[in-house]
Amino acid sequence: RFDLGPHPFCTTIGPGDVRIAARYHPRNFASGFLAVMHETGHALYEQGLDQAHFGTPMGEAASLGIHESQSRLWENLVGRSHGFWKHFYPQLQGALDVNDVSLDEFREVINHVRPGLIRVEADEVTYNLHIIIRFELEQALLSGDLQAQDLPGEWNDMYQRYLGVTPDSDRNGCLQDIHWSESLIGYFPTYTLGNVYAAQLFAAAERAVGPLENAFAAGEFSPLRDWLGQHIHCLGKRFPAVKLVERATGTAPDTSALVASLSKRYLALA
Repeated sequence: RFDLGPHPFCTTIGPGDVRIAARYHPRNFASGFLAVMHETGHALYEQGLDQAHFGTPMGEAASLGIHESQSRLWENLVGRSHGFWKHFYPQLQGALDVNDVSLDEFREVINHVRPGLIRVEADEVTYNLHIIIRFELEQALLSGDLQAQDLPGEWNDMYQRYLGVTPDSDRNGCLQDIHWSESLIGYFPTYTLGNVYAAQLFAAAERAVGPLENAFAAGEFSPLRDWLGQHIHCLGKRFPAVKLVERATGTAPDTSALVASLSKRYLALA
């Protein structure tokens, strides 16, 4: 089921029963679309778990980092790719009346890199800086080096130091995410773990099934989905996250695949 909501999310009601919600901005197509792709990645993982073992560790996600790897993979490595839009952009042109915008121009907008205030709308290149800020603030709060009443000011200072932008309000600053209000301390690093895992898994999938850009351009997404289903989804919690990635890719998790992926795709757009 798909609905609208104030903050994108995905939840599982029962075996195979997955609900996602997304939000849209009238003048920012990428924001809403990429949110849908992100939550769809979560949903595909949930639907790929072994339904016969629902409610047991074998029927549950390996970790939050692995879960975020699936959402970030479909959002960025699929949803921002040239092959994906080579296939779908003709349909979008008719729906949005953008026939005067070329595919290359459109992809430059989808993949535009610019430091901003909002994590969920951040580009791939600057995204992990948003996570670093939250991680360092959480550590300071937990150690007692930072008091809660001082959080807004420290948040603003760190955004200026790390990203060169300063929030105009707490709504666009330290209150923008739902995680802390839900006591989800320690969740934010799972997004960066997800980015690292996603790049490594995507590269391994390509080694196994061939160039995925070509498949996307032909409208074929099942090779990637099926590979993820076989090597990640159906295994549930049979292996810890690090071991699961190592089994799927042949190497322990590291940042080299993410750096290589970002360099290859964004230097080409520079």
